[in-house]
Amino acid sequence: MSFEVKVPILPESVADATVAVWHKKVGDAVSIDENIVDIETEKVVLEVPSNVNGVIKEIFHQEGAVVGEQELLAIIEEGAAASPSASAEAAPAAVAATSAPAPSADNSSDDSDKLSPAVRKLVADNNVDANTIKGTGKNGRILKEDVLNAVSAGSNKVATSSATKAAPAASSSTSTERGERREPMTRLRATVARRLKEAQDTQAMLTTFNDVNLQTVMDLRAEYKDAFEKKHGTRLGFMSFFVKAAIEALKRFPAVNASIDGTDLVYHDYYDVGIAASSPRGLVVPVLRDVDKMSFAQVEKSISEYGTKAKEGKLTMDDLVGGTFTVSNGGVFGSMLSTPIVNPPQSAILGMHRIEERPVAENGQVVIRPMMYLALTYDHRIIDGKESVLFLRTIKECLEDPARLLLEI
Repeated sequence: MSFEVKVPILPESVADATVAVWHKKVGDAVSIDENIVDIETEKVVLEVPSNVNGVIKEIFHQEGAVVGEQELLAIIEEGAAASPSASAEAAPAAVAATSAPAPSADNSSDDSDKLSPAVRKLVADNNVDANTIKGTGKNGRILKEDVLNAVSAGSNKVATSSATKAAPAASSSTSTERGERREPMTRLRATVARRLKEAQDTQAMLTTFNDVNLQTVMDLRAEYKDAFEKKHGTRLGFMSFFVKAAIEALKRFPAVNASIDGTDLVYHDYYDVGIAASSPRGLVVPVLRDVDKMSFAQVEKSISEYGTKAKEGKLTMDDLVGGTFTVSNGGVFGSMLSTPIVNPPQSAILGMHRIEERPVAENGQVVIRPMMYLALTYDHRIIDGKESVLFLRTIKECLEDPARLLLEI
C-alpha cells in the first residue's frame, strides 16, 4: 500500500515553503516517525516525518523547490524492501566500509540525533565527516560553529599542502586566482531583509541615546550569582535586569508599547518582549510572553532556553510571533554603539552594547565605572521625542538603582 507524504499545515501568515534538505532518496528504507525532509518557511524549519515503515518510491520536489500547504512531496511504499539497485549500490559500499573505518557523514545514523537540520545541511554541503567533529553542545551535540571550525581547519591543511606542492610553479608565474561563490538567500534571511526594508520605508524612525553606569548591577550579580544559580538552576545575567527595567519604562510610557493599525493606535495592556538572537539561519526574535508577571529567574531561564533552541534550529512559529517591544544585545559581539531597526508592527526597540570601563565624574571626582551606551530607535509617528528620552532615562534610573525595580518607583 502506498502512502503520501505532504507538506504540513503552514502557519496562518505563511503562504508557502521551500524544500530545504532531503534526508532520504528514492529506494531508501524509512521507519515510522523518521524525519524524511526539512521544509523551510519564513521563520522556522519544519521536519516532515514518515507515517509508516516502508521505502521511498517517488520524490516529487527536489531541494530548493517552492511548495504550498498540503502539496505532495513523496510516495512511500509500506512494508516494501529496499530496491535491488539500492542493494547493489550498498554492496560495494559495505566492502569499502571494511577497509575505510570512517563512515560517510550524511549516511551516519549514529550521528543523526546529534545534528539539527541546519547542521546536517552544513555537514552535507561541505562534505565533512560528522564522526571527526567534536561537539561542544549539550551532551556532545554538534553545533554549527563546530562544523565551521572543522571546515576551516581542513581548508588550512589543504591550502598549506597545495602551497607546498605549487611553490616551484608559483615562482615562475605572477598570476593569482580570485574565486567567488553564489548562494541563494535562506527564506528567513530574505524575509528579515524585506521586513526591515519595509520598516525603513514606512516608519519615521529616529534613535536617541543615553549611557548607564552598571556598577551597582555588577556588584549585585557578584554578590548573589552563586546563591541565585543554586536556588533557580540558571545563571544571573544582565538581560533580566534590562528586560525588567524596560517593563517598568513601558508601564510609564504606553506609546512605546503601542503599534499602528491603519489610522488607529493600538495600545497593548500586556508586555510581550522579543529578544533578538542570532541563529545558524539568521536573525530570529523569540518572544517572552507577559514579562511583567515573570521573575528574574523565569526571564533568565526563558532567554537561555530560547538561545539553545535558536542554535539547534528548534524554534517554533509560536515562539516567534507577536511581541510588543524588542531588546537587542549587540554588546555580546562587541558593539559599542548602534542604531537598531524597529521590528514592525512594534514602535520601538532597545539596543544594548558592550560594557566598557570609562572615566566619569561623581561628586566632583573622576572615577572609573563600567558604562554602557543604550540606544532607543522609535517610530516618531507614535512616540514623541520627550517620551523617548524619558523612557531611556527611566531604564537608566532603574539600572543604576535596582531597588526601584522592587519598589516600582
